[in-house]
Amino acid sequence: MLNYKQIIANKIKAPLSTAELESLITETADDSFGDYAFPCFKLAREMRMSPVQIAEKLASEIQLDEHVVKVEAVNGYLNFFVNRLEYTKSVLDEVTKKGVKYGNDTVGNGKTVCIDYSSVNICKSFHIGHLSTTAIGSSLYKLYTALGYNVVGINHLGDYGTQFGKMIVAFKLWTDRATVEKLGVQELQRVYVKFHQEEVDHPELTEQAREWFVRIEKGDKEAQELFEFFKKITLAEVMDIYKRLNVKFDSFNGESFFNDKMDKPLQMLRDKGLITESQGAQVVDLKDYNMPPCLLVKSDGSSLYATRDIAAAIWRKQEYDFDKCLYVVAYQQNLHFKQFFKVLELAGFEWAKDLVHVAFGMVSLEEGSMSTRKGNVVLLRDVIDKAVSKSLEIITEKNPNLPNKEKVAEQVGVGAVLFSALENSKIKDITFTFDRVLNFDGETAPYLQYTAARCNSLIEKAGQSRNCKIAPDFEVLNNSETLRLCKLLGAFPQAVKDAAFKYEPSIVSALLIDIAQAFNRFYIEHRVISDNVAEQNARLQVVEATGTVLKKGLALLGIESPEKM
Repeated sequence: MLNYKQIIANKIKAPLSTAELESLITETADDSFGDYAFPCFKLAREMRMSPVQIAEKLASEIQLDEHVVKVEAVNGYLNFFVNRLEYTKSVLDEVTKKGVKYGNDTVGNGKTVCIDYSSVNICKSFHIGHLSTTAIGSSLYKLYTALGYNVVGINHLGDYGTQFGKMIVAFKLWTDRATVEKLGVQELQRVYVKFHQEEVDHPELTEQAREWFVRIEKGDKEAQELFEFFKKITLAEVMDIYKRLNVKFDSFNGESFFNDKMDKPLQMLRDKGLITESQGAQVVDLKDYNMPPCLLVKSDGSSLYATRDIAAAIWRKQEYDFDKCLYVVAYQQNLHFKQFFKVLELAGFEWAKDLVHVAFGMVSLEEGSMSTRKGNVVLLRDVIDKAVSKSLEIITEKNPNLPNKEKVAEQVGVGAVLFSALENSKIKDITFTFDRVLNFDGETAPYLQYTAARCNSLIEKAGQSRNCKIAPDFEVLNNSETLRLCKLLGAFPQAVKDAAFKYEPSIVSALLIDIAQAFNRFYIEHRVISDNVAEQNARLQVVEATGTVLKKGLALLGIESPEKM
């Protein structure tokens, strides 16, 4: 694909490097103002002229050619008009040539990115609050893979703490192995909630829980067997959900894995004089950085999240030699990550700058925040099942003879749930409602999937009439609808990079919505299936390119594209 920004930058005679000029050039939002714009305001001081005068001067010096056919100076901007038919053909040729690899890059070759996401808690329900971290982390995994990186997906299991002592007490009092094997995590969750209700009036339960957790730490046979049983039940359930969501991990090393890996980092911090004692606890003083102390060891000698996260970061650097390590965790943990990142920096680990907290907004119910202890959670499995069920109803009503309806309903329902977490900026809080997640109209995954399926249908409908021996008549693509669509298709590779490097998959989802809307305008205004085979062949190339980009973009979000809907 022709690099028009570079072509234009080479034509501008200004006291900036070509790379600087290129970085300032943007695509215009309104085609009537040209295709690319260059702001002259940055040149005012050096050229000792007003931006308006600079724009007029530079415009007079631009040499037009077969690529750039017109330039205008408007209010301190240089507006460039390119050869639009050439641009359209350039984009279509690039998408056709690269196919499913369109948008891929080699920028990450030889580099490793670790992504810590989802990180479910053993014995706790996989609820709607886990959707954002799972969907965002999984999409980042796919985006970085497309850019050539070696990606390590890490599910840092929450499998350590006194709650497991509570779980053992609750299990032994109110359920049994056979019931748990039959009902799964839901049964574990039931007795866990009951424990917190009962311990209010029976504080001895809390003491029993502490004793059982100590037994887990010391490797007691019965305690370990029960802990492993709970872990097996939890993972069996969540792995089924991960499979449905098209999510994968390369490591399930959780908190307990680092239990025996904390002593060396703690001693290293002591040796560097970073640890001080405060009321019997061991902390790193961070007041010089406008943060409260980072608590590493409690007065009773037990460790905390920060201790284990420091040990985990050091181990991951040694194990994977990452170039970046991303933590996809809600913004409620902002301080935690700032603290332990700063501790690693103070300890002299130069790579601490490569640790990134990818924060996202919280999910709450209409009646308030969720709580596992209180039992008021919406299970993610139930959300997916309801979305799939509604999808099947709609498909059966609109296309009763569609083959593999159940499979398509699964793809559409799961896609709707995933897209709900990826359609807006990740930092926004979400109040979860079924109506919102299961809205199949407007800017949704089903809309994108339907548009991609429409592309397939048009290509199939063309069938035998698509005589490849007849050259496409590209002149029929010289119109505003096709140009707008091809500009959006041309923006896809940069959107993939931006989404990865800004840790914001919604950049891709927003572009896909724009592409689908632009395609449907193109489809309404220009008859694709035509008796004029040359014209049909040209428009079918637009249809194929659109279908390719929609499917690729959806795949980067973890969403499948049904062939028919």
